[in-house]
Amino acid sequence: MDIYSVIQSLIQKATTRNLIDERDQIYVRNQLIALLKINHWDESHEAIDVEIPDLLEDIMGYAVETGLIRDLLDEKEIFSSKLMDIFMPRPSDLNRTFFEIYKENPKKATSFFYELSKNSNYIQTKRIAKNISFQAETTYGELDITINLSKPEKDPKQIAMEKEMKVTDSNYPKCLLCMENEGYEGRIGYPARSNHRLIPMQLSDEQWFLQYSPYVYYNEHCILFSSEHRDMRISRETFSRLLSFVEQFPHYFAGSNADLPIVGGSILSHDHYQGGNYEFAMARAEEEYSFSLDAFPNVKAGTIKWPMSVIRLRGKNKEELTDAAEFILNEWISYSDPSVDILSHTEDTRHNTITPISRYKNNEFELDLVLRNNRANDQHPLGIFHPHEDVHHIKKENIGLIEVMGLAVLPARLKRELEDVKNYLIGIDNKVSDHHVKWANEISVRYDNEITSESVEEILRAEVGQKFLRVLMDAGVFKRDAVGQEAFRNFIHTLNP
Repeated sequence: MDIYSVIQSLIQKATTRNLIDERDQIYVRNQLIALLKINHWDESHEAIDVEIPDLLEDIMGYAVETGLIRDLLDEKEIFSSKLMDIFMPRPSDLNRTFFEIYKENPKKATSFFYELSKNSNYIQTKRIAKNISFQAETTYGELDITINLSKPEKDPKQIAMEKEMKVTDSNYPKCLLCMENEGYEGRIGYPARSNHRLIPMQLSDEQWFLQYSPYVYYNEHCILFSSEHRDMRISRETFSRLLSFVEQFPHYFAGSNADLPIVGGSILSHDHYQGGNYEFAMARAEEEYSFSLDAFPNVKAGTIKWPMSVIRLRGKNKEELTDAAEFILNEWISYSDPSVDILSHTEDTRHNTITPISRYKNNEFELDLVLRNNRANDQHPLGIFHPHEDVHHIKKENIGLIEVMGLAVLPARLKRELEDVKNYLIGIDNKVSDHHVKWANEISVRYDNEITSESVEEILRAEVGQKFLRVLMDAGVFKRDAVGQEAFRNFIHTLNP
């Protein structure tokens, strides 16, 4: 396709996707050809039906070919983001539209913003489609498994440039979650955000912002972040803000990564939460052991059937629920039980914290408190309540909020490695990564004559699911055996002194 057809196709597709009105088409065309240094227009070239990400790839090829940009991932990302910014409303106009729709229906408002974020290519739909996703049945329900293939690989030239630039790197924006990213051009080593937009909101009398993740792992995967650049911290205010959010957007859940290394998320330097319009297996987990909290008579409490250690609180009063969560957090922070390897502190270093998740269900608030401990020892130097060494061939990284709720985000290397394991199991090839050999042999023995070229995919996916279940069980502070559950009850008994 020639560049004129590509531009016309992009304008037409943006119109059908409601990014622009027909009245905007000439204005947008002029902005595009100015950015592409085209000094005339040929009306004879017609639009064809091609999706926006593919059209952007064609334009990037033209920009590289004509010397407008270098053939570097980040330069192409910056240029692509600038192109799509031409189709985007100003933040004030977007916010006005969002809240007008919100008055009618909060779910319609988030759907509008989500579709805008996808159609503007801020959410990388084409790359996300490369992910391998499936579900695995376990005794705790269907766990979600995703092999993350969406992040593009950088070539050696760009990696070298990033290392050189770190010497004089800018400290603006301070981090990837600061509000100053809205409309930021980007640079080598820092993502393009020209087409990035935010929705402001009040959470417990503080200014926060809503955006969507560029690489969503589930439906309407959103990020909430503070207007202030400050460290993550789980506190009373955390519970209050999470409940405030689901009160404003009852079709969404919201949760926070823990605030300590090993058990926390990847970005601990900026206070933020994640949410979305999705029901994880954890949300469907049944209550297993109910108990009352004497100091909070209107709060219903219980543990749930889940591989990690979770206290679920339910009630209609946000303040009382917040009070109860704060009380449990403070009790947990100072709690130790050496019989099950739980020590609250090592000298002045704290180990206990909570991963909280909020929902609004059946006309009441629901708050899950996942008990976490980040202590390490000689046997488990990466963390006692972290994936143990025998599951590292599948998952070695930290267990954050998304994994806690039942969605495994697994490394891209597994696409190739699991293909090798499949071929090994059906006898096509004996080439398999050393760290998978023991596992592959165990599968071969366990399924014996059941493994065929038709069944091997299903078998292997089920086995990956079981490995992820083991990951979650490793991360649970009170194990699912008799000793662990008795220890869990002992902690619960301390809540009613």
